Amino acid sequence: MAGLSLSLLVVVGLLAWHVLAPSEYVAPAPDRAAHRVDPALATEALHRLEAAVTNDDPAAARALAPAGDEHAGDLLAAVVDNAHDLRVRDFTLRYVDEEGALAADGAWQAAVDTTWRLAGFDATQARTEVLFHFVDEGDRIGLAAIGGGGRQSPLWLGDRLEVRRTASTLVAVDGSAAEADAYAKRAAAAVPVVRRVLPGWHAGLVVEVPRSLDDLARVLAAEPGQYSNIAAVTTTTDGSQAPDAPVHVFVNPDVFDRLKPQGAQVVMSHEAVHVATGAATSATPLWLLEGFADYVALRDVPLPITTTASQIIREVRKDGPPGHLPGPAEFDTTASHLGASYESAWLACTVLAADGGEPALVRFYREVDGGTPLGTALRREFGLTERELTAQWRARLSHLAA
Repeated sequence: MAGLSLSLLVVVGLLAWHVLAPSEYVAPAPDRAAHRVDPALATEALHRLEAAVTNDDPAAARALAPAGDEHAGDLLAAVVDNAHDLRVRDFTLRYVDEEGALAADGAWQAAVDTTWRLAGFDATQARTEVLFHFVDEGDRIGLAAIGGGGRQSPLWLGDRLEVRRTASTLVAVDGSAAEADAYAKRAAAAVPVVRRVLPGWHAGLVVEVPRSLDDLARVLAAEPGQYSNIAAVTTTTDGSQAPDAPVHVFVNPDVFDRLKPQGAQVVMSHEAVHVATGAATSATPLWLLEGFADYVALRDVPLPITTTASQIIREVRKDGPPGHLPGPAEFDTTASHLGASYESAWLACTVLAADGGEPALVRFYREVDGGTPLGTALRREFGLTERELTAQWRARLSHLAA
């Protein structure tokens, strides 16, 4: 019996060694219950980030990163530094709800209602839901990243920015110091261009420059390729249509940086007109909205009309003049002849200015922007019907293409 017992013990021992041998060991599946989504601790982390921004304390922000995550620490410190340079005020963060599942490593994402204002330039707060990335670390929640997920990702809540400021301009660039200087120069030159035609505009111009087209789409929560054909867009910072929402110029560097100096300045001045006129939330017909902006931007540019209207002239020579003034389809940012549409709208405004003078054109724009029916304002300022304006415009196009 003793021998049998010993044999059994040896066999059992061999089996145990075989099962538990390091080369054969299989780790148990991760216990997801070990981590949890904790909105209360996440809210505490968000409040600490608020305080770090308010108190201009990058070290406190860096301490909110997950343990050992230097990249996250750098990001959070950059947020504080950006906020300092941009003079961010009224910054608040409110946890809304988690999105997606809790990962095995304790990471999860949540929508966070975010508000901010750039002192000296934004009269009101911007408000949007931003995606925040959290990591459960037991007794605390780490902040791992900010943005993405198809939601707006404010530029200043990302990488360290180069910021340039004057009394009338504020420029934030995710790029080099030299790039920031160049954009700041364009912005500063755009302000007097606008004020020569609209002397009552005294608010400032804010320009934001992401690193690439993809980053622009991320900042604005745009569809891929939506802005691939344009150099810049003027829109509300939070994507809302509220009439008092902050409005900034957002640059697509992939296109803007390829422009010649004069073309780049015209684009910046054009966008500054949109800021001055509140175009981002206006219901003004697009041909007037875009044509007036180009009228102001090109007013004192010494270029021949064969250059400033080259694309539409080429189209008219091929297909004849358009049957109607350009509208939403022609101004679709993915349209193949977008440049020609802008030029044709500009020519419509030059026709009006030649007919009734620049002051009449400015009054006409303001009336339509204020809600006066286009036909009513057109008759009042120029004595024209929409059909008569279209006929004059088509005749002008045909003459240029002859």
